[in-house]
Amino acid sequence: MLMNIEDAIAAAPYAEPERVSPLVRRVLAKNPSAFTYLGTGTYIVGSGTVAVIDPGPDDDAHLTAILAATQGETISHILVTHTHRDHSPLAVRLKALTGADVAGCAELVMEDSGPRMDAGFDPTYAPDHVLQDGESVTGPGWTLTAVHTPGHTSNHLCFALEEEKALFSGDHIMGWSTTVVSPPDGDMTAYMASLKKLQSRDETVYYPTHGDPVTNPQKLVRGYIVHRRQRENQILKLLEDGERDIPAMVATMYAMVSKKLHGAAGRSVLAHLLDLENRGSVERAGADTWRLAA
Repeated sequence: MLMNIEDAIAAAPYAEPERVSPLVRRVLAKNPSAFTYLGTGTYIVGSGTVAVIDPGPDDDAHLTAILAATQGETISHILVTHTHRDHSPLAVRLKALTGADVAGCAELVMEDSGPRMDAGFDPTYAPDHVLQDGESVTGPGWTLTAVHTPGHTSNHLCFALEEEKALFSGDHIMGWSTTVVSPPDGDMTAYMASLKKLQSRDETVYYPTHGDPVTNPQKLVRGYIVHRRQRENQILKLLEDGERDIPAMVATMYAMVSKKLHGAAGRSVLAHLLDLENRGSVERAGADTWRLAA
């Protein structure tokens, strides 16, 4: 029987390092929510001299847990997939205590006027080095290579662990839900291209920042692509009957979803419409009204 979310939170191993592979440990932050699932999974890669991926929210207990998990070791790098506040803020304090280099995604802070479906941006993030696509950082026995995967955010990176054919997938691929793509920074065109990019790679396991390891990643990526194409086809079918606004489309497409979530669902519909507009399939008929392209 599947646990409900309350039971899963109660059973989650917060602050206790979990060994997920010979080279990888995970420490789970206690920040469960509708967009973080059980919380932010911070990964520790290597032994002796280690890298920390997505240090998480600025939380005293989580900082203590990371330091305890790496006691007697050297943290050489703090890597960040993107700058949402559940991923990057603790980098500042962890760097101050360890002297580690902060590397990974570019700085990005944006205001989003629409309903939020995830955490806001972190204004404190200040990387020592922005990793370009294909650029690596190394330590004894481990190599982490940046894989540029925009879509969830324009600055999103994944990190490939060469020695284990593993990918730290951040929020691009999550282990419990489809990811959020919310304009203006979230971009469905870029997101779909990033999914196809991962299809061409050969990693055998993904470690998302939220949720369990993904042991059938190619199947899941294909499922993500199919899911997005189904949503796209729903939109096009609705527009066959004439002009529609986003709230009307959401009411039909998400009829079985709580109305409390319809504002956020509208952001996803907008992302799809902008993608379809880029491809010449739809056009704006008004400020919030769309139709099939002539």
